Amino acid sequence: MTSSETALNSGAPLRSGAELELAFTDLLANGQGVARAGALVVFCFGPLPGEVARLRITEVKQRYAVAEALAILREAPERARPFCPVFGTCGGCQLQHLGYPAQLQWKRKVVVDALERIGGSAGVDVRPTIGMAQPRAYRNKMSLVVEHRTTPPAVGFYRQRSHDVVPIDACPIVTPKLDADLRRLAALRENAAVSDMLGDARHLVARSADATGKSVLTITTERRSESAHRAAPLLLREVAGLAGVTNSYDLASANAIVGRRHRSLGGAAEIEETIGGVRYRVSAGSFFQVNVAMMGRIFDYLKPWLAPPRRIVDLYCGVGTFSLLFAAHGWRVHGIEENVQAIAEAAANARRNGLGELVRFTTGRVERLVGMPAVRNALRKTDVLFLDPPRKGCDETTLGAVAGAGVPVLWYLSCDPATLARDSKFLVAKGYRLGSIQPFDMFPQTGHVETLARLEYS
Repeated sequence: MTSSETALNSGAPLRSGAELELAFTDLLANGQGVARAGALVVFCFGPLPGEVARLRITEVKQRYAVAEALAILREAPERARPFCPVFGTCGGCQLQHLGYPAQLQWKRKVVVDALERIGGSAGVDVRPTIGMAQPRAYRNKMSLVVEHRTTPPAVGFYRQRSHDVVPIDACPIVTPKLDADLRRLAALRENAAVSDMLGDARHLVARSADATGKSVLTITTERRSESAHRAAPLLLREVAGLAGVTNSYDLASANAIVGRRHRSLGGAAEIEETIGGVRYRVSAGSFFQVNVAMMGRIFDYLKPWLAPPRRIVDLYCGVGTFSLLFAAHGWRVHGIEENVQAIAEAAANARRNGLGELVRFTTGRVERLVGMPAVRNALRKTDVLFLDPPRKGCDETTLGAVAGAGVPVLWYLSCDPATLARDSKFLVAKGYRLGSIQPFDMFPQTGHVETLARLEYS
């Protein structure tokens, strides 16, 4: 036993730099394992529940400590060999060291725990997580950070819990088309036009479409970039299947990935994707789901609920992904979304699919519009309400308006089990009953889980 372990067992305070062995009992969504050292909770990336690891303490707070793993002394049977060389450094994935069946089980447990601990709902029907047959190469959008401390500039993703950049030239999580684009871009870094463009760029945002095999790229800069304009013809010529290049600029904040203004630098600004027979035109910066295969699974799950066609209000409708699915099954849809560009894309996609007469879209903040007469009336008359809010969930104004209107059935699609649990607790207190809860693995290899909850007014 080391002096640090002796001090820990004697009740002496744990200090930065101490080395010790701990057994891990839990796993957080950010990939950190959880252990206890006396009265302190210890967080450390790498160890899994059921494992014993040797650690070095790097930070000590009043109630918790952070450590780095030096060695895994006893491995859990669920441990897997990460397939990406920068896993553990790059912040994009958190769970590659956990076997995929265990990932699906863990994600269901996250949903159950949130509903019980935060929502106060025990014994709810949380079904096994629906996963992917091939849980890699699924992400159809990548937002690359440009690293300006190298010459020529490199591109990559942010390091774990940091704004430092991990340079990459390939990624096994993005679609094969985007991975090929990334490899080709890495090969072009030494080209003078590309190097100049990267010197101006803050981010490169690319999206691919499974339906067409094409991709589009936006180059995000602080202001209109002439170097991006000069590089665009070369990129369109040298990157196979690149359908168009745009320049995104006029950033709303220092951390903005896409600017408020866009201009075309060549080719098409949008590409076409198809899900469940519905056609969508999307740009690199569109708010469109990143896993088309799993979206298809969600569509399939919803289909038995769509007969016969009725009326539905789609709050936080984005580019109309679900609105158009409902309309394609004959439903009359009222979609509400605050992003003006998203609503413009939703309306265009409705026309493209010949569904314009079945949908109407309203632009504005949901929490403000639910108090307006037109939307209050729509909520009172609707048969179903579809909710797909951002990670922060819904505010009490919105939930209160929904409950006050007595909407008979709610379909709530959540990307955060904690806010789903919080919001469902509010709704249950207002008279709703939680029905089936279905987790979907929208983001394999990460700590995120998508959950579809059905609630009915009692």
